[in-house]
Amino acid sequence: MLKVLSLVKKVEILGLVRSTFSFAEAMSLAIDDKKAAEANKTEEKKTRYNGWKKKRNWESKDEPREKRANLEEPFVRIKRKKSVILLGYSGKEYYGMQRNPDVKTVEEELLSAMLKHKWITEESYKFPQGIAFQRAARTDKGVSAVRQCVSIKLPLELDIPALNEDLPKAIKVFAVRTATQGFNAKNDCMARTYTYTFPTVALVSHIDKTVTMENYRVSSDILNRFRDILKMYEGSKNYHNFTARKEYLDPSCNRYILSFTADEPFIVDGVEFVVLRVKGQSFMMHQIRKMVGLALIVIRGHAEIEVLHRAFTQARVNVPRAPGLGLVLDTLHYDRYNRRYGSDGIHTPLEWTEFEEEIQKFVKEEIYPVITNTEIKEKAMVEWLEKLYRHDFSENAADNESNDEGDETEDPAEGPENKETQKSS
Repeated sequence: MLKVLSLVKKVEILGLVRSTFSFAEAMSLAIDDKKAAEANKTEEKKTRYNGWKKKRNWESKDEPREKRANLEEPFVRIKRKKSVILLGYSGKEYYGMQRNPDVKTVEEELLSAMLKHKWITEESYKFPQGIAFQRAARTDKGVSAVRQCVSIKLPLELDIPALNEDLPKAIKVFAVRTATQGFNAKNDCMARTYTYTFPTVALVSHIDKTVTMENYRVSSDILNRFRDILKMYEGSKNYHNFTARKEYLDPSCNRYILSFTADEPFIVDGVEFVVLRVKGQSFMMHQIRKMVGLALIVIRGHAEIEVLHRAFTQARVNVPRAPGLGLVLDTLHYDRYNRRYGSDGIHTPLEWTEFEEEIQKFVKEEIYPVITNTEIKEKAMVEWLEKLYRHDFSENAADNESNDEGDETEDPAEGPENKETQKSS
């Protein structure tokens, strides 16, 4: 019995020893593994990221490293400053100033030339808003400009003659000046002056069928009567009948006309012309052409002067729209900007007097000859006059003239900005 118990005890002791040995062995192995893991982690922390090694993996292994480095174009930052471009153009062959897809515009010609001469980048050409591009006046199809302005960020060193070489003959940049960082060619313009040129035969009474564009010469009495009619537009009035899709209570219809005059007539190739000049804080779409149209309606006797008075009231009047050929943006007035910054010793006033000779040369060669010669050849005004006898002034009458011949600087949607301009003026 004692022998059996001794044998059992030996077996238990042997099992305990084996169990103890296995546990100790496992603990030893675990400690070794932990030490190895900590050693590897420390080694990883000491190893620094080699970005150049990764960059080299992108390169071709067939070329030497020195040769590949020479092919990389260095980044050059060009300093740009807010600038003002003064340009003129004959708009007869263009669908306006503002850039539009699939049509020929002045803006597209200008941006393309500036891109070619590296005044702007490819990205700026696609998205001019990124370089603060802003035109002062959005002239539409067929309308010319003598002194159009564009505000934009440009490099300090520019070659204007070289740029003009790549512009069409009908477009010319006269000058570029730096301006304040916050300058906006449209919002900082306090007033605009437009001219409208047409043959004086438009002033003759519609009853007289004997006169022609070639043999008519306006008398001083008729011209003075017409000047009196134009003067009735001066001051602050509601022009809801002189644009499209505007209601009488719309605040943007209230516009202030500073002056509306007629120059002395002049003769071109046997045809007598007269130039009208209208200066206002701002104009709505078609406004000037409709102002001219209604004045001609009255002077020719198609309607009484009361129609003009009624056009400024809440009543709806269908005002005729004169042809767009003779309309020209003449001058942009930055009087407030010039008073504030023109004499600070840092900025130059936006007056452009030193370029007047070059401007007048361009006008005499590219703008007014196009207007007079086209009028003599195509007789746009005469054809329009022949339709006036059946013009319907009633509210329900439709303006059947196509809207593709725009004129003035602004679209009706831009009314709030103009209202702000009037307040600040």
